Amino acid sequence: MSAPHPFASLVGPLRYACARGFAQLSTVKDLGALLRGAIDAAEKSGLEPSAIDALRAELPHVDSAAPERRKASLLRVLAAVRAGGLSLPPELSALVAQGGEHEGPSNGPPGENEPGLPDEGGGAPEPESDERPEPVDQARLLSIAPREGPLATPLKQAGWRINPRLLGQLNRKGMSKVGDVLFLLPRVYEDRRRMRLIAQLSPGERGVTVGEVRTAGEVPLRRGRRCFRAVIADKSGSIAATFFQTGPWLKAKFPVGKRVVISGEVRASGYGREMAHPEVEPADDQATSSIHFGRIVPVYPGFERHEQRAFRELTFRVAEKFASSIEEPLPQWLRKKLSLLELGEALRRIHFPREEDEIARLDAHQSAAHRRLAFDELFFLQLGLSLRRQGVKLQPGIAFDASEARLSRARSMLPFQLTEAQARAVRQICRDMASPEPMNRLLQGDVGSGKTAVAAVAAAVALFDGYQVALMAPTEILAEQHHHTLRGYLGALGFEVGLVTAAGTPRARKEVREAICAGRLPVAVGTHALIQEGVELHRLGLVIIDEQHRFGVIQRHALMSKGRRPDVLVMTATPIPRTLAMTVYGDLEVSLIDELPPGRTPIVTRVYVEKARERVYERMREELERGHQCYVVYPLVEESEKVDLADATRGAQELARLFPDRKVGLLHGRLRQEEKEQVMAEFRARRTEIMVCTTVVEVGVDVPNASVMVIEGAERFGLSQLHQLRGRVGRGAAASYCYLIAGYARSKESSDRLRVMEESNDGFVIAEKDLELRGPGEFLGTRQSGIPELAVANLVRDQPLLNLARDEARSIVERDPRLRLPEHLGLVKALEERWEGRLALARVG
Repeated sequence: MSAPHPFASLVGPLRYACARGFAQLSTVKDLGALLRGAIDAAEKSGLEPSAIDALRAELPHVDSAAPERRKASLLRVLAAVRAGGLSLPPELSALVAQGGEHEGPSNGPPGENEPGLPDEGGGAPEPESDERPEPVDQARLLSIAPREGPLATPLKQAGWRINPRLLGQLNRKGMSKVGDVLFLLPRVYEDRRRMRLIAQLSPGERGVTVGEVRTAGEVPLRRGRRCFRAVIADKSGSIAATFFQTGPWLKAKFPVGKRVVISGEVRASGYGREMAHPEVEPADDQATSSIHFGRIVPVYPGFERHEQRAFRELTFRVAEKFASSIEEPLPQWLRKKLSLLELGEALRRIHFPREEDEIARLDAHQSAAHRRLAFDELFFLQLGLSLRRQGVKLQPGIAFDASEARLSRARSMLPFQLTEAQARAVRQICRDMASPEPMNRLLQGDVGSGKTAVAAVAAAVALFDGYQVALMAPTEILAEQHHHTLRGYLGALGFEVGLVTAAGTPRARKEVREAICAGRLPVAVGTHALIQEGVELHRLGLVIIDEQHRFGVIQRHALMSKGRRPDVLVMTATPIPRTLAMTVYGDLEVSLIDELPPGRTPIVTRVYVEKARERVYERMREELERGHQCYVVYPLVEESEKVDLADATRGAQELARLFPDRKVGLLHGRLRQEEKEQVMAEFRARRTEIMVCTTVVEVGVDVPNASVMVIEGAERFGLSQLHQLRGRVGRGAAASYCYLIAGYARSKESSDRLRVMEESNDGFVIAEKDLELRGPGEFLGTRQSGIPELAVANLVRDQPLLNLARDEARSIVERDPRLRLPEHLGLVKALEERWEGRLALARVG
């Protein structure tokens, strides 16, 4: 079997670092260590030297403190990885295509020469770091942009001529209306109130200066390539403007003897100061232009440096003509109470700040204008969630008999006593089930806390009243696990449990569907197969959705619609930080299981480097001698699935060699369902002692005799995923251990993650840290949550604003549940725009 590509370990971290227009780049540390590991592996494998050299050339730049330099370096890393023969995921390939090819940096010594002048041999000196245009971020439209009224005016009808090239660019970005321009917010700002001399520019910072063009033209680079370089000078010194492309249009931008303004990131090359792909503007209107000079000016995402001026002029015109016509959605009393700017004023100032606005607060997105727009996002999000919660309460549902006698009978099926936290959750759930209002509750508990037992009690309450129960799980293994567990619990009360998945013979699947439809199977457990056509439920009364964030909002709604307003219980073992729970699950009541069943001992977690692997095997031998079992988990990610699967297969073969007297099993997602079930059955029955698996074991697999979890390539996992995997052991009374094996090429951030795992077993501590490291969108996959995305607000940074928005939204809904007061008419319209009709799915959660 072929060895993994030496650059394969870079793909996951690069995908994360480059995601969403490099939005998370500031959280990624020590990429140089990853590169060094990949370079070492490549040299041992005999890879093409030019690709290795290209990677090595980026070591000084890939962790640069200057964001733009770091982004450009990452683009060159991606190009080198692809040149080395590794296929990149589509989104990374697209970035490479945007950035083009990059020359490797030169390591020439600093000098005093004027940059860009030919040397004696007639060739141009190489720049220290040949950067391409700064990466083009995806244009992010603020989601409250109106879809009707003056701001819905097509750009072609705005009242002035727009450059056809710019118009084409805007159309490709989906920006066809004037409101789209107004709601594309600046990424950063440049202070052009007082121009600095060239000698005052500091490498590593963004700078703006004006000077005279001394020389301009093409200069040769290595390997027959050419670049364009212009030298700009003032009375204090000179700076080079370098472009790694050529053409007559560039020469036209730098007429020799003319004065120009250049702006961009300043860097120190081997021959002096330099800007790569700066924004260039004629200085003729420096004294007269109030749009581009003498003020703080915006820099927009989605446009290269030389395109900023044209888009800025368009934005200025749109803001002047249309900002005042935007409808103000917030009542005047609320704006006055919270000292918020009017929306039109906020939009004008976010694009063209006033003299008194601080550039540091603008760049941090914490100016008064940003605060207003962030509040709008959070407020309308919370208002929609409050209305969804209110809408649930107004609908008639099922009032189950949840008397103490019924509860006592339901609890009698369990072969153990509920913990106090479980009993509290049961009381809360059953109180909701006894009410005629439909239940919409989240059951949140750490791994191993006993959520399934609580759900089984709720299911028994519904079954006693003659209703059916449906439980939907995200994977076939987890569905099979729930089927196995519930059959044991509910079978003691005489209720049969059916399993609905895509596996099995057509005849068997048909028989199960018919039995559920006829009501002969009162409990249906399954995957998304439950919501497919042909699966009808006789009398659905309770819907249980496990690991609910793994489902799309429409999938959850499809299951609930198979009954007439059934009660809904959603469960998650992913500890959710309070800020995120308020946002994603703000319309749900929450029950928390915050203690583990008695007899569970804390799991001891240790991190081992690759060279200490033998110590991990010794620990495994000790536990196997005690009669316990071990998991060994390999990472499996989409972009390198074949390589990862090969690693797991090789790992199983190596363990079989190291433990010749032990049976080693292999479980991965490519196996047929029958094969997976057979492998798991062997492990449960203790006939298999070491289970090698990919991350299909992450959720729900329960084998109490397993006491060791070994996680290979631990640096490639997120914190929450590591915590989920660790939770597969420690389910019995025996002491349990989790050993994290970290590869050589790990970043500082991944080392920090592993340290958190060593120090804490508390899922909520880990979740807060994970949210801090990854951000809310990556943490939960909020695209799946059915709530609007956030373009301005940041849930970590803006927590006080989120609390304020939630309190105000709930207060308004309590006073005016249907928003019928005249002062709330603006709220209704903005709410419809903001939620895009998704409030109709009032109970999807």
